[in-house]
Amino acid sequence: MEKIYEIIELLTNKGLVINDHLEWQRLKSGTTDGILYTILLKNMPTYVVKIDHPKVITATEEFLVAYKNVKLLPDVLYTDHKKEFIIYAYIPGETHYNRGSKLEWMKILTNDLFNNYEKVDKDIPWGRINGIHRNSWSDFNKSSFEFAKMNIGKLLPSEDHKRVELLVNILKTYHDQEEKYYLHGDTGVHNFVYACNQLKGVIDPSPLIGPKVYDFTYAFCSSPDSLDVNTLFSSFSIWNGNASFTNERLLDEVVFQLYTRIGVCIEVHPHDLNGYMEAWKQWRKYLPSN
Repeated sequence: MEKIYEIIELLTNKGLVINDHLEWQRLKSGTTDGILYTILLKNMPTYVVKIDHPKVITATEEFLVAYKNVKLLPDVLYTDHKKEFIIYAYIPGETHYNRGSKLEWMKILTNDLFNNYEKVDKDIPWGRINGIHRNSWSDFNKSSFEFAKMNIGKLLPSEDHKRVELLVNILKTYHDQEEKYYLHGDTGVHNFVYACNQLKGVIDPSPLIGPKVYDFTYAFCSSPDSLDVNTLFSSFSIWNGNASFTNERLLDEVVFQLYTRIGVCIEVHPHDLNGYMEAWKQWRKYLPSN
């Protein structure tokens, strides 16, 4: 608790906030390991304080500053020079719930976030900014496959695991030609802020160097509802550069993302598992044959 007192004192001393009717509340951190507070000014949530490891704070700051013109992302107010905490604007709403139509929020994401992603230098390694770097995106996929396979185990037949492994090799043919982009890296409903059944913001980046389509398929598969090809193709219709994507490739990317999502879901969001397993019955038909 002492740290938040220090932060409030620093902000008031710098004149960034006025200590008049100022309050703060500890937030549930969700999937992040950091500590979160909301700063309320005159009973109105105004800022979020995130306290975390310096590498995490640095990556968060750099991503938000790089994409400061993206209206879905929060504005940065202040970052500690030691990179122990960051303060950014509070986006009113809630995560997970009252999302409205997946098609609608996917279109907003695509138009206002994904279509604004920027390429990075080819010498920057693939993978998490703060995690393990990879020699190729295919290596990233192989690691994701092994993690998911271990978690899923006998929940899916061995044939499905084998066919997904074949799919990883097919995806490699796409990704060997893929350009590198600076991605949010955790574009799921747990990091989307909704109000009045409309997407209003995207929070808590876990920056990643990867193909741009990764964040799109991650978002699409981040909830088990509306996992159908009509929603997928309609969402993707406004994607910049979609002419270079075949329907076959997009389906391949999604079915692999869905498989890895099931693996994560078992560990982190078990309440969604039944929905994902129902979706898998429909999507497994797009897997390559043994």
